[in-house]
Amino acid sequence: MSDNFCAWLCFAVQQDYDFEIGHLKRFSFRELQVATGNFSRRNVLGQGGFGVVYRGCLPNKTLVAVKRLKDPNFTGEMQFQTEVEMIGLALHRNLLRLYGFCMTPEERMLVYPYMPNGSVADRLRGPETGGEIPCLNWNRRLRIALGAARGLLYLHEQCNPRIIHRDVKAANILLDESFEAVVGDFGLAKLLDRRDSHVTTAVRGTIGHIAPEYLSTGQSSEKTDVFGFGILLLELITGQKALDAGNDQLHDCYIMQVKTLHEEKKLEMLIDKDLKGCFDPSELEQAIELALQCTQSHPTLRPKMSEVLKVLEGLVGHSGVEEAQAGGSNMYEARPFSFSRQQHSGIHEASSFIIEAMELSGPR
Repeated sequence: MSDNFCAWLCFAVQQDYDFEIGHLKRFSFRELQVATGNFSRRNVLGQGGFGVVYRGCLPNKTLVAVKRLKDPNFTGEMQFQTEVEMIGLALHRNLLRLYGFCMTPEERMLVYPYMPNGSVADRLRGPETGGEIPCLNWNRRLRIALGAARGLLYLHEQCNPRIIHRDVKAANILLDESFEAVVGDFGLAKLLDRRDSHVTTAVRGTIGHIAPEYLSTGQSSEKTDVFGFGILLLELITGQKALDAGNDQLHDCYIMQVKTLHEEKKLEMLIDKDLKGCFDPSELEQAIELALQCTQSHPTLRPKMSEVLKVLEGLVGHSGVEEAQAGGSNMYEARPFSFSRQQHSGIHEASSFIIEAMELSGPR
């Protein structure tokens, strides 16, 4: 974070009048307190390591999501500054935009558009969903992957300066009213500067989605995001979350099981059983191959997001032609893919963390 930006924020918090940062509105604490029903528990949309997100309704009836950050004097301040700066740089239809913010000596809050269809994580099968959330069809899953890829491509190759997201996961891919994918949560993002080595003393992200080179060395790059995207694509295919255990080796097991079934040509065992066989076998094979390329252990072996996007555009174009024939002859009798259940524990996926790299190699 630049010294000038931090100094500007310190100055801004001392002001007692409303102002705007470019297109951003400054909300008073009272406005957001009223909008969220005094931060009522029944309005909680989700929570993670940095705070709680509430559903809110502004006086003009606009629905919003209000992220109330924890610990405004340290981690909350860091995320607040990062998100405000990143949002100012990255404007794209597949990136979550920021409506405004609230900044007081005791509070840091960020206000976003409300996403009526939640996140991809909300739509994945798991014990907490209880099968009550409608299943995403195959074509919609491909389109979600395509939208997320477009957002990440913009960050990596079209934004100036370029940005690494560093926390690509199902919980951070939101779905608007048309199920268009929107990449959200820039609290761990990092500007790419050719003059630095992109090495950090603290590994940031979510266990199960962190690229191995980042986990072991603290070195991040665009390929770190590509790895996270590959895990996301596998989750869309299987319908199961990569993080169902508090074991940082779990994603290795997840990828190896997918790779084994792919080599044995048992792709029907990978597909989400909730699709009830309604998918195209050729598209499934290409999607799995793409996900495995994205999750290669060495970053140089992974494709760029521009290459990922090209494959997905081909898949979505083909799937669009076939969509009217859903329920036709190109169907498998799908059987569910699952992990060894003894590995599971009660860790919730939504929690991001910042933890010193040395601690990751030891017991937790």
